[in-house]
Amino acid sequence: MSDTIKIGIAGLGTVGAGLIKIIQKNSKILAARSGKSIEIIAVSALSKSKDRGVDLSAYEWENDPINLAKRDDIDVFVELIGGEDGSAKQATEAAIKHGKHVVTANKAMLAMYGQELAISAESNNVNLRFEAAVAGGIPVIKALTESLAGNNITRIMGVMNGTCNYILTRMEDTGLPYEEIFEEANQLGFLEADPNLDVGGIDAAHKLVLLSSIAYGTQVDFEGAVLEGIGRISIEDIRAASEMGYRIKLLGVSTINKLGLSQTMRPCLVPASSPLAQLDGGTNMIIIEGDAVGQIVLRGAGAGEGPTASAVIADILDIARGINIPVFGQPANSLKKVPSINTTVENSFYLRLNLKDEAGILAKVSAALANAGISIDRIRQEVHETDAAPVIIVTHPTERDLLNKAIAEIEATSAAIDPPVVLRIETV
Repeated sequence: MSDTIKIGIAGLGTVGAGLIKIIQKNSKILAARSGKSIEIIAVSALSKSKDRGVDLSAYEWENDPINLAKRDDIDVFVELIGGEDGSAKQATEAAIKHGKHVVTANKAMLAMYGQELAISAESNNVNLRFEAAVAGGIPVIKALTESLAGNNITRIMGVMNGTCNYILTRMEDTGLPYEEIFEEANQLGFLEADPNLDVGGIDAAHKLVLLSSIAYGTQVDFEGAVLEGIGRISIEDIRAASEMGYRIKLLGVSTINKLGLSQTMRPCLVPASSPLAQLDGGTNMIIIEGDAVGQIVLRGAGAGEGPTASAVIADILDIARGINIPVFGQPANSLKKVPSINTTVENSFYLRLNLKDEAGILAKVSAALANAGISIDRIRQEVHETDAAPVIIVTHPTERDLLNKAIAEIEATSAAIDPPVVLRIETV
């Protein structure tokens, strides 16, 4: 067996450039820790002339990433192009077909096509590794596939999108509305080209479904995930949550039971004293609960050049060491296809409604909740100077399906001027 691992890198953006910097700077450390030298053979990107802050002169250039993936002189194809299909998927498929190991940071591609790519990789006896696809520099994939492999995982929970966490914490710190902080994040370059990938919860949901597959031995099911972004969170919600001893986070939660798999990515209230509530800025946190280990918390940088490139090189080193683990922790053809369900766990909920300022309106809301078997823990009407009366209600623990039934009745009465903001109050 060769004492050198030869790699080709497709995509020379922030992460690709960061990966090259690590290999150039830490070549001796990498060789000592893996037993093999890591050699970049060729690279590919849209523009050859762009200054990326790294010296590419020693590497061959491929205009087409698919040609790079097929090269006979590489062992590992590193896909950092991004996007759920297109050249990223085609190049990954070509690499696997030609017997190349693949390392990728592409959560969208794996969330949509993970099952078929895993079957292909395992059929061709090559690795498909993706530590960098979830939570940047946090080694959560390795934790689930290796360190926690002896556990029956009962719940995964976490803050998995740094941009949303930045926006929510900045709203709380500054007292500024969502729209202003959104624009600030955009000016700082925190948002994706399509901002809805971030603020709509899509990016974070991609990560959640990959973790669910490993944790529960199920096929990746992005379509079954329930998504709700942070766009309707107002500064009033931030303040009300704080006054009740909570903070608002875009929270991913997945659980499984005999009925099926529940995967939700929604804004939630979490206790201000909890580890999740203490999470500020762009940091990510993943909480894993297992029957043997109990609860563990993984926290760190969820994005960025260094942290994400660190995760990519970790996968390359594992391949160099000869470690070959099924893509999702167990053979892809053994992963179960299970129904998607809404969680049946009871939670308290926070509701903010803009009601018509008319006699009897609040009684209609109370009746709708009572008809669904939901009791009110507390209620507060905000001071207002318009015809819309803001009301905040916190329920006693109930099921989300029952709450949805009550909301439908409220909307049918035309008591509310617009759809209510509904936030689960999560125990951590």
